[in-house]
Amino acid sequence: MSHPQSAVEEAPRKPLWLATAPALFLLLWSLGFPIAKIGTQQADPLLFLGLRFILVLALMVPVWLWIRPAMPTRPADWGHQAVVGFLIQTVYFGCCYSAFALGSSAGVVALIVSLQPILVALAAPAMVGETIGLRRWLGFGLGFLGAIIVILGRAGIEGVTPLGLALAVAGLIGMSGATLYEKRYGNQLHPVSANVIQYVTGLITTLPLIALFGHFSLAWSPALGISLAYLVIGNSLIAITLLLAMIRRGEASRVSALFYLVPPCAALFSWWLIDEPMPPIAWLGMAVAAAGVALVSRSRR
Repeated sequence: MSHPQSAVEEAPRKPLWLATAPALFLLLWSLGFPIAKIGTQQADPLLFLGLRFILVLALMVPVWLWIRPAMPTRPADWGHQAVVGFLIQTVYFGCCYSAFALGSSAGVVALIVSLQPILVALAAPAMVGETIGLRRWLGFGLGFLGAIIVILGRAGIEGVTPLGLALAVAGLIGMSGATLYEKRYGNQLHPVSANVIQYVTGLITTLPLIALFGHFSLAWSPALGISLAYLVIGNSLIAITLLLAMIRRGEASRVSALFYLVPPCAALFSWWLIDEPMPPIAWLGMAVAAAGVALVSRSRR
């Protein structure tokens, strides 16, 4: 006869990589904002994005050929992966990089992207069947308030053009759509296979944009090389894989709440790397945002 205590002891524990994934994702994703801004100051943003896709595929394709993971067996599954790849790689990153090139600060773009949890929470009940309770709505409110405090407390926020703002909003819509689409239509495809399909989609859909709106002149520099190296390995290979894994293992709105911590972290890294100011009041905003994320992320009984 089994005892309740033994049943609790035998309950499966969360894998270590999954337990540490939110913190690692937050670090890598937030650091990508100032580093991407450095890169877009060295090259055309769309060309910079296309080079990133080429380098990612140069690393991923040999890995795929070596381990030979399964690919989708149905045309619909290929299409689902392509949609997610287009929304994340082309829409989200393309719009954010273009906003940086137009002079938008890394912290301002991060603030706009932090609206994603609100969009996801509003759409999640209809699209993926999630129920958003009062406690989690309170967490969303605290997280958004913390993000506002961080960014409004910074100096130099006035360098946002209307077009840069519109591009950042378009990037927000792209990432929110990708989160919900992956949660509803994604399957348990091997991460290497999913990444290859998504980055091929990103490259194919970005090339026409480069031809129409970009230019192919490029001056190599150490800053450009370091930016590309980080964005290829840190953002493209590690962070995106962690994001998709967390979406598949948890609720879409709970995962999206992590984005509330991106603005304060991005502002901190931007202060450190590119001298975007970080005043004392911003630290209060970081604490408020952290409280909101903790409230949303707290597991239900």
